[in-house]
Amino acid sequence: MTTTRTRIAVTAVAALVLGGVAVGYTALSAAPSSTVSSGPVTGPKLQVLSNGALSTVSRTDPAGPREVTEQRCDRAYAAGGTISCLRPAGALKAGELAVLDSSLNVVRTVPLTGFPNRTRVSASGRMVGWTLFVDGHSYAANGFSTSTGILDVKTGTLVRNLEEFSVDGGAGADRNFWGVTFTSDDNRFYATMSTGGHRYLVEGDFARRTVKPLADNVECPSLSPDGTRIAYKAAVNGDPQQGWRISVMDLATRTITPLAETRSVDDQPAWLDGNTVAYGMQRADGVNDVWSVPTDGTGTPAVLVPEANSPAPL
Repeated sequence: MTTTRTRIAVTAVAALVLGGVAVGYTALSAAPSSTVSSGPVTGPKLQVLSNGALSTVSRTDPAGPREVTEQRCDRAYAAGGTISCLRPAGALKAGELAVLDSSLNVVRTVPLTGFPNRTRVSASGRMVGWTLFVDGHSYAANGFSTSTGILDVKTGTLVRNLEEFSVDGGAGADRNFWGVTFTSDDNRFYATMSTGGHRYLVEGDFARRTVKPLADNVECPSLSPDGTRIAYKAAVNGDPQQGWRISVMDLATRTITPLAETRSVDDQPAWLDGNTVAYGMQRADGVNDVWSVPTDGTGTPAVLVPEANSPAPL
């Protein structure tokens, strides 16, 4: 989809965007020294990014001590002993996907071009998905372009862009994909497809290289641990420029439950368990915090991990 003219424009935009990210990382300080543990965090853990550094906190005391590593990522996620890390690898738009094991050893790298935005790992750790902005850097704007890929860590099979997949029922040439989330069979997945002015929840089949639209106004889906529900961001009044409301959809009945978080959230929610999701929110000063909220529409949003983003239960 990208022409030579677009590539030139994208490079200029990326320079500005990545410059802003550098400033953001400076503002997003790592956990204060008083909260950094002198040894490993024990018990159930939550992985987060602290000032871009892979870190872990205790699930029972997420605001307490954290273990900060030297591995740096723009976006990260972990599951099944596999860590996905989107990180810079050179000047301007050059970057890479680094697949790490639970000991932080690099298993595979994939060169990428674009601004890192989303990443997910299947529950088994076998499948890794990611999304980058190729043109633009906001889902609220018009005319942006994304690149979303999937890697089968076990076989090495790599799909660099879901635009290679066929769409059941067809789709326009303007289609973009983002926000992959995997089912337990390591073949099917859900994602967002934008085409013709609509943003659809699609179900994909990795082996068949196909996707099929399921529902309108669903972005950045995240499949529940039991595979029955999708947490996602829904554009207010169907207009992304009005912001997004985190919601949960029952896949069988298509019943939608808006969650108690009424602020606009531009993130892919992460299920902490069957009853709670976590997400990143940026403060006015540019610092991010990880928040959580119940998935049944009750309760009150609360800060889960201060000065952090990219939450993933381990």
